Amino acid sequence: MIDAMSTREDFSRAKTRARFQSLLNTLTWKNTDLLSFYEVTSIIKPKSETYRGMQTIPVSRIIGSEGRYHDFSSAFFPKREMLRNRWESVDRAVLSDIVLPPISVFSLGGYYFVRDGNHRVSVAKAQGVEFIDAEVVELDSQIPLEEGMTMKTLRRRVVTYERNAFIQQYKPSYLPMGEIVFTSPGAYPEMVNHILVHKYFINQNQKEEIPFEQAAVSWYKNVYAPIVKVIREEHLLFQFPGSTEGDMYLWIVRTWDDMKRQKKNQNIPIEEAAEEIKKRNKALPLFRYIKYFLSKLRKD
Repeated sequence: MIDAMSTREDFSRAKTRARFQSLLNTLTWKNTDLLSFYEVTSIIKPKSETYRGMQTIPVSRIIGSEGRYHDFSSAFFPKREMLRNRWESVDRAVLSDIVLPPISVFSLGGYYFVRDGNHRVSVAKAQGVEFIDAEVVELDSQIPLEEGMTMKTLRRRVVTYERNAFIQQYKPSYLPMGEIVFTSPGAYPEMVNHILVHKYFINQNQKEEIPFEQAAVSWYKNVYAPIVKVIREEHLLFQFPGSTEGDMYLWIVRTWDDMKRQKKNQNIPIEEAAEEIKKRNKALPLFRYIKYFLSKLRKD
């Protein structure tokens, strides 16, 4: 018979480990949280899912949760006292050799996100269990994941993947890709859309449809470069450290489109969009640089 004192001590030790891990990670600028399944998939955007049935999976490869990522540390130790009753009941069952139902997980890039069974995973971690039974739904992903990964690292990997995919598909030797750099997921596909829209309008006055390459060169010369000129004249990169001219280009275009739609005026000059961005973000450049510098100190 497992007494209540034993499970209370187990939970208290696990919670202490969560606090210690959080403190250590903070001191070493490491990630302290589980990954959120919805945040990850909103960036990766899996295109399909496949039911893989019952499997035995490594506990060490469980790196996130669908809905309880705030309740557990990145090593799946409990962070909140409110978890105690449920956690202790699962711990008691494990110590009594009671067979628990399998957990339910999403598989993504060879790692797992818990759909149901967060407490069972946490107890398994605390007890040093290496494998756990799980019902697995696999999502496709071209982006490699890893234990301890942060959302910042994931975003960078997605951006790199999207840039490489663009270069592989369009082979843009006709564009100065060293100058066209983005840091946000979805930016390169958005750039392609801008080129395709530009191509559409050019084709209105052409007997034959122009190739993507010709449209891209025209887009760079007549759309991208003039907006970058405004970015430089307004010294926007100084106000937004860490941003690239490509990032600011997208920001200005989005703001410009919003202003034209809201004011029902298609003749608003691009300079007004740049000024609007400056007005909306009045934080001192020095404060932005300090914030940017501190973010760069954080390990990925």
